[in-house]
Amino acid sequence: MLMSFDSHASEFNGQALSLYWAIPFVGILLSIALCPLFLARLWHHHYGKIVAIWTFLFLGSALFSFGLTTTIELTVHAIIEEYIPFILLLLTLFTVSGGILIKSDKISTPKSNVILLAVGVVFASIMGTTGAAMLMIRPLLRANRQRQYAVHTVIFFIFLVANIGGGLTPLGDPPLFIGFLKGVDFFWTVKHMLLPVVLTSGLLLIIYYFIDRYYYAKQYGAINNTISAEPVKLYGLKNLVLLVAIIASVLLSGVWHSSLYFTLLGSQIALQNLVRDALFIAITLISIVMTPKQVRAGNEFNWDPIKEVAKLFIGIFITIVPVLAILRAGDLGALASVVSMVTSEHGTPINSMYFWLSGLLSGFLDNAPTYLVFFNLASGNAASLMTTFENTLLAISMGSVFMGALSYIGNAPNFMVKTIACQHKITMPSFFGYMKWSIAILIPVFIIDNLVFFVLF
Repeated sequence: MLMSFDSHASEFNGQALSLYWAIPFVGILLSIALCPLFLARLWHHHYGKIVAIWTFLFLGSALFSFGLTTTIELTVHAIIEEYIPFILLLLTLFTVSGGILIKSDKISTPKSNVILLAVGVVFASIMGTTGAAMLMIRPLLRANRQRQYAVHTVIFFIFLVANIGGGLTPLGDPPLFIGFLKGVDFFWTVKHMLLPVVLTSGLLLIIYYFIDRYYYAKQYGAINNTISAEPVKLYGLKNLVLLVAIIASVLLSGVWHSSLYFTLLGSQIALQNLVRDALFIAITLISIVMTPKQVRAGNEFNWDPIKEVAKLFIGIFITIVPVLAILRAGDLGALASVVSMVTSEHGTPINSMYFWLSGLLSGFLDNAPTYLVFFNLASGNAASLMTTFENTLLAISMGSVFMGALSYIGNAPNFMVKTIACQHKITMPSFFGYMKWSIAILIPVFIIDNLVFFVLF
């Protein structure tokens, strides 16, 4: 018989949940981190089953504690309202971007790699971090195909393109889009996030240049930063139209608010979201049909990365439910000591703490719900947050977007980029190996961000 994690909880309420309910979620994180190190073969063949075990541990305990109806409603909500839109967006971006082949026989130099990363940063705020990451990772890997040392390039790509580059507009990263839906003006984000994105990206590009220069000289000797005038060839350009259609579909669901909705087992499905998801499916099928097979073959395209993300994140989305519920409980929840750190004894927000806490939690939780938790904690009123508490909103926005780069699971494209890099024979670091890079490189940069935006000025 399954034992209840919290025998005193009579209903699924964040105020009544103990931290024991976080065990399945933490178990999945530790499995992702440790199994590839110590049980590599088992993990490679059975990672889906391992995630399922942790997921069913949570579901079985919820069934025992709260009953069948509550457990079904929690699961349906996590899958229908959170997971399905998430995975459909990833699927359509993965499929469409995989149908665009950017081909060049030029071998990378430190300067050309910096240019590729900078272009990816710009694209990230236009088409989202996932779209930009899936579009740019293969050309970057192809350009570095003869480099003996390429791991650092992929890691900085995750830092910049899969995360920080998405900070400029609400289209760039899910947390900012959540803010847009809650009433944060589109151009407020553009105006206030411009300097943080430029500063953070600029610092990381400078650090990357000197690291890549070192590895380039180690392999080739003399540094040759001359960029060849050899033309870049583009194939599958019809997919660019589909990328625009994806962006339009996301915007449509944000600006169109229909009064029609459907209810399924306690979960409400708004018409605009249903239309958006249907468009994602249609765009995916159109891309598959109209893209020549040789274009996808040139990209070494296969479905393994999206399959891996789909299996891992369905467990994450379900087991994260109690963790987010505890956070939403604020001062009345089991994480009250953490939540209270963002407010001074006089009741005023501590912006540095908003930056670090929303960020550190976004590095390991889903950054969109984490943003929403701290958005509501700060006041939940977009008008006051954009004016009186604009630095608090800036802190939440920067933390949620930037620090998604701290771990492989901090933002969905991180894991997909890692998987694609591994398929291209690049030996990527383990979960903790990646975090050695992120802590050593990103934390000092984030300390500078904190000083510049929340302490000194």
